Amino acid sequence: MLKPPYTRYRHLHVYHLDAATIPAVNDPDLIGIWMEDETPILFFHKAKDALVAELCATSRCNLIYQADLDYSDWEAGQDIATFTLEGVTVTPVWENQPADLRIDPSVIFGSGFHPSTRLCLETLIRYCRTPEVRPKSMLDLGAGTGLLSLAAAHLGVTDIRAFDNNRLACEVASKNCRLNHFDEVIEVSEIDLRKNPPDTCGVDLVVANLYHTLLTELFGKPSFWQAKLYIIAGFIPSMEQELLAALPANDIIMIERRRSDRWCLWVLAPKAKNSTCCTTTA
Repeated sequence: MLKPPYTRYRHLHVYHLDAATIPAVNDPDLIGIWMEDETPILFFHKAKDALVAELCATSRCNLIYQADLDYSDWEAGQDIATFTLEGVTVTPVWENQPADLRIDPSVIFGSGFHPSTRLCLETLIRYCRTPEVRPKSMLDLGAGTGLLSLAAAHLGVTDIRAFDNNRLACEVASKNCRLNHFDEVIEVSEIDLRKNPPDTCGVDLVVANLYHTLLTELFGKPSFWQAKLYIIAGFIPSMEQELLAALPANDIIMIERRRSDRWCLWVLAPKAKNSTCCTTTA
């Protein structure tokens, strides 16, 4: 995340260690630590070869790889900039532009430029403005920067729970909630959705922009299907048949099916709601 004296991201110095744990890193140039397969990836504004060598010696671990790159290369060659989608303007914190939402994207998925995030954001905005839908409660699964939760809060959703299994993502999302004064509307939690799938009972809208393997697992849990409406994304056309096969047979309505730049999105709803919610997690 951005901390003084830094006001924007320009270069990333990345170090991936094979340690299970490392000592706390208190360095003014640290952007954050991303855990990948239970090993740390450290992001800095400046090169930190000596510090990382010391960490490796202290933790008795090895450097798996390191990389030095421009921030735009981390974002697939795109500069993060102000954009407007469906009338909602989003700006990064380093741009002095009028906007509905301001975010620090850090090195987390969900800046708004990936086609899957765009599809989710556009669809979410549209359904939040649809009189027949207008959700008041929402679950954001795979929250990333928190952008989708922020957009929902901006459009009037008053009870939002955002989940990610990446601690850095949760820290960034929480910061963005405070930055936009939605920290009392949005609750951010670090959760492994495989081990602790959220309770969807009574929820108006679930947005799940996730890996298709995780979606497949969630589809098989009856407790996942207790909400009123679902926006599902994070997969490409070659994965659709596997996901379709994982849907509960004859119980789910496909309301909408969209595609953008090879990325897919579904809007789904259960055919009927039971009077009591399912509590099983199997």
